[in-house]
Amino acid sequence: MSEAALHRQRAAASLRLERALIALAIMTLIAAPFVVYPIFVMKMLCFALFACAFNLLLGYTGLLSFGHAAFFGGAAYFCAYAVKAWGWPPEAAILLGTAGAACMGLVMGFLAIRRQGIYFSMITLALAQMFYFFCVQAPFTEGEDGIQGVARGHLFGVVDLGVTMNMYFFVLGVFLIGVFAVWRIVNSPFGMILRSIRENENRAISLGYSVGRYKLAAFVMSAALAGLAGATKAIVFQFATLTDVTWQMSGEVILMTLLGGIGTMAGPAVGAGLVVALENTLATSGFPVTIATGLIFMVCVLIFRRGIVGEIYAKWLRRAEAGSNN
Repeated sequence: MSEAALHRQRAAASLRLERALIALAIMTLIAAPFVVYPIFVMKMLCFALFACAFNLLLGYTGLLSFGHAAFFGGAAYFCAYAVKAWGWPPEAAILLGTAGAACMGLVMGFLAIRRQGIYFSMITLALAQMFYFFCVQAPFTEGEDGIQGVARGHLFGVVDLGVTMNMYFFVLGVFLIGVFAVWRIVNSPFGMILRSIRENENRAISLGYSVGRYKLAAFVMSAALAGLAGATKAIVFQFATLTDVTWQMSGEVILMTLLGGIGTMAGPAVGAGLVVALENTLATSGFPVTIATGLIFMVCVLIFRRGIVGEIYAKWLRRAEAGSNN
């Protein structure tokens, strides 16, 4: 079998698996609030979208950012302040948070993409820490207390988001829109160029692509989607605090993406669900959550080197190739 035919076969097998996983995931999420505590599932969805946004930068562009908490938490602050101080409706406040995160991503990305590798990562971490200390001292963030008592309000002036089920399906809709945006970006010509930059940046430059512009565009898109997740979380929990802008939050989203599988659509969401479920389960047990998370991470690195979903994809592709060869 030729290399081109093998590539097409792998792509078709991967597409079939993705469609099956997407259909199963949507049906599960629709039924979830009737079985599981809805607030817990909403938290999962917010962090899953955050991880998918981060994966757009790491998994498909090859850029490791240590500062994505700035976009996640910054959007939460923008959204919470707009609702509480200005009386904005939730949909407008979430859009403001997303736009604010995109603007922050433009500034931070413009400075960070000038360097590569660990230097890029360190610049994003430094800029995110600068934003963290700004949030500590800025009067509108209310310091360590955060912005509390944020009203959920009415969606488009009609749907009362104070009703838990209404809030849940709104969050589910935001999550699906965000994931679809990531999928559309990745499977577009723009996404193909991002993958070429990840695989061989020098070759992409030799082909005439403005690599810096593509990196910056990917950084801004990833920041905007991370902001969408953070702003939605602020409405769900009705507050925005410093926890969401700390460097630990950046490390947590990296862990989620690695556990699920870098460069896969479903992997970051699965990793986010695993980490959030683990934190929720161990919160009242007295056992340190960080130790449990670290142990699971070590096991996954040793056994699932591609991540949980990455290993599933690899086994599926091997079976598909073996079946076609027979």
